[in-house]
Amino acid sequence: MAGAVFEHEIRVTWGDCDPARIAYTGRLPMFALDAINAWWEHHLGDGWYQMEIDRNVGTPFVHMALDFRSPVTPRHRLICRVWPTRLGETSIGFRVEASQGGKPSFSGDFVCVFIVADQFRKSPPPNDIRALVEAHLRPVAAE
Repeated sequence: MAGAVFEHEIRVTWGDCDPARIAYTGRLPMFALDAINAWWEHHLGDGWYQMEIDRNVGTPFVHMALDFRSPVTPRHRLICRVWPTRLGETSIGFRVEASQGGKPSFSGDFVCVFIVADQFRKSPPPNDIRALVEAHLRPVAAE
């Protein structure tokens, strides 16, 4: 079986909220991207910054899709479950499922393309990254 789903906890603050007293919609993709970066840091030891600067591996996004379930507020920690869902020749897909207080908040699918960072040229992932991702691939459960 694939590796365990990684969980990243986010402290939503008053400053993340809009006049409706819920997290500003634009913050939700940021929370998801923070969780994906935390996945990389946890499993690879490097986040996007280190991948780009130290490894010359970039992963710009080419697709993002979010579905909203319930409002995100500062009342509870936001728990983001993250895992890779697919790995192509030059791309990777991630799933993020977020919840607060045991209630689903949002879910999203994200696709990145691997590039040689200093050339901004599409490239297969390095072998160590491919092996790491393959060990953690999980399909998305039917909703």
